[in-house]
Amino acid sequence: MKSGGAASLLGAAVPLFPKDADGAVRESADEPRPQSDAGTDLTRLVNVLHGTDSTMAFSRGNTLPIVALPFGMAHWTLQTSHETPWFFNPHDVRMEGIRCTHQFSPWVDDYGNATFLPFLGSPNPDPGARASSYRPAELHLSPQYMKVRLTRYRCTLELTPTERCAILRVTFDDSGAAGLFIDLSVLESEMTNSSGRTVEVLTRANKGGVPKNFATYYRVESDDVDVETKVSELHDRRVVALHFKAEAGVPLTFRIGTSFLSSEQASRNIRLELARRSFDEVRASSGETWESWLGRVRIQGATESQQRTFYSCLYRALLFPRMWHEPDETGKMIHFSPYNGTVSKGVMYADHGYWDDYKAWYPMMTLLYPERLGEILQAWVNAYHEGGWFPQFPCPGYRACMTGSLIDSVFGDAFAKGITGFDREAAYAGLKKHATQVGNPAAGYGRQGIEEYLKRGWVPSDVVGDGAVETLDSAYGDFCIAQVARSLRKTEDANMFEQRSKGWRALFDHDALFTRGKLSNGNWLEPFDPYSWGGTYVEGAAWQYRFSPPHDTEFLIEAMGGKEAFVKQVEGMLLQSPKFNVGSYGQEIHEMSEMAAVDFGQYAHSNQPVHHILYLLSVAGRRDRTKYWVHRVLGELYSPDIFPGDEDTGSMSAWYILGCLGIFSPCPGRSDWTLGSPLFPKASITFPDGRTIQIESRNSSATVGAVHGVTVNGKPLEGNLLPHDTFKRNAHLVFED
Repeated sequence: MKSGGAASLLGAAVPLFPKDADGAVRESADEPRPQSDAGTDLTRLVNVLHGTDSTMAFSRGNTLPIVALPFGMAHWTLQTSHETPWFFNPHDVRMEGIRCTHQFSPWVDDYGNATFLPFLGSPNPDPGARASSYRPAELHLSPQYMKVRLTRYRCTLELTPTERCAILRVTFDDSGAAGLFIDLSVLESEMTNSSGRTVEVLTRANKGGVPKNFATYYRVESDDVDVETKVSELHDRRVVALHFKAEAGVPLTFRIGTSFLSSEQASRNIRLELARRSFDEVRASSGETWESWLGRVRIQGATESQQRTFYSCLYRALLFPRMWHEPDETGKMIHFSPYNGTVSKGVMYADHGYWDDYKAWYPMMTLLYPERLGEILQAWVNAYHEGGWFPQFPCPGYRACMTGSLIDSVFGDAFAKGITGFDREAAYAGLKKHATQVGNPAAGYGRQGIEEYLKRGWVPSDVVGDGAVETLDSAYGDFCIAQVARSLRKTEDANMFEQRSKGWRALFDHDALFTRGKLSNGNWLEPFDPYSWGGTYVEGAAWQYRFSPPHDTEFLIEAMGGKEAFVKQVEGMLLQSPKFNVGSYGQEIHEMSEMAAVDFGQYAHSNQPVHHILYLLSVAGRRDRTKYWVHRVLGELYSPDIFPGDEDTGSMSAWYILGCLGIFSPCPGRSDWTLGSPLFPKASITFPDGRTIQIESRNSSATVGAVHGVTVNGKPLEGNLLPHDTFKRNAHLVFED
């Protein structure tokens, strides 16, 4: 693996959103504030190329080198090949342009994307023909800045972002005819305006998840030169070329605004976010923003490699979901609704997989950034109001992907941990709807197999192919909805959902000690092979789902013979060989390959279904074994360059961050945390209100796996559970580990 020689460049900072003439847009009071030691430049530790060295067959993250602000609407990256959703490869030595991307994952492709490339002369606008060589080792990347030298066009290209915009700066070595391509990626696109130094375009590029009237609008303003435009229609795309005269060594600046609303809104976004600030002022401001977000957590005693891994993960965890709201002329937030195609009031976020993120990312947010989490949850409530159902997989709107309705967990955990900032009654109404009514899972909302689940308490595998997993997800979802109902004092509903949450037990085979699929007639699905992937399981086999659902661990412990026997079963999963059968997939998928490549048996950390399991050892009274295995995963499967599998919009990163801090929520929806053991001697979390959480490990160099006591504010903690309320005030945790 290699980092590609990425470097980070920073400067001093100015506020991200200066007030405009009417004072409409102001920095929110609950946003992270710069720490007193913000000059430590945490962004220098971030490897933006973390996880990018991936292929369809083997993932080390399946990430992009994203330059953006936290949760930014617009992400900016490099495009080395337009012919595949894996459009950046760190080993390529040519690039087709700087791409404004909204890609959630290569598995669902991109939308609203456009690619920008400066050129000299009059090259062919086709992506492959126009591509220029560059030297990956000379590429400069940080969260807030990119710089690349285009050898063919003898120019240096720089970019720095804001939330919805960016400034592009180009310096040519030679004087003469030059230009800037804007590749709109599809034929369903057009140039809507060209006047002097301003060009406006739109693209309807998408791969689903949007209404028919969807478009992304771009406005490009030249600071320095008038431009002449030419539109080329290729066989699969439109490319707009901005032609101008370049002067050797004189930087040219282009301000790029984006919007999902209109060209006028893209112009407003430029005015509010860029104003007339210089490239260097915006770059410094963006760096300061990243410093404040990354500085929420500071670690001490970590190696250089551990620091780089930690802050690279924290950077990744702060990229998604992306904001979709934009300020109107009065400063109030509005958004184009990906659920009904109208302009709607309030905030909106997009591009997050609940299936991927409910186990680690959302719990991490309850701890580290609760003020932003409340706003994100309100966005999901707004989605429910606008489309009539909660989305299963918002990308950017309704999209059928994965199993269950894991937004149940997202809200269940938020209620359990006292997160505010969203409409609680509306949230419950949306959760109850998809748990009691028939939706349209093929369109991206409602539970698959809900009719059978309501009738039987489980989903037959001859009716719904992945019936075992749909049952597990629905049962856990019901548990989480029960916590919401109880919080709102809807006791009858709470009791009903809690009773339903036990229905999955009908699929637990007390002889095999696995959850299995059943047929409509009540017989087991045969033959049973716990190593066979697919069928009634999703992206795994019976082994990967053996210790689910997370809310009923007490039942599993008892069924497996008590705590000691349960611990042996969990460790037996980790100590056996990583064998597998391809099963219904018919071929080896990347998750199988990634599990087989490491020495953790059937514990396939490269995918999310197992992410709670190591902490169940602590639940069963063996925090020492949780420490041993978690520290092995942290040290062997993560590095500053790679992830153990698809990073999936913060899920892998959040798992690492929580693991380093020594806490985890194996069952989001419960109000407590399960203790592991911190990786570093010290970590501190500082909140905007001045509250701090100190986490200390005083014997971190002791025998591997050894643990002793834990104190909270000087008092011994009984057991391995820590109430979340502990973190709502100043807290000092000391692990004698």
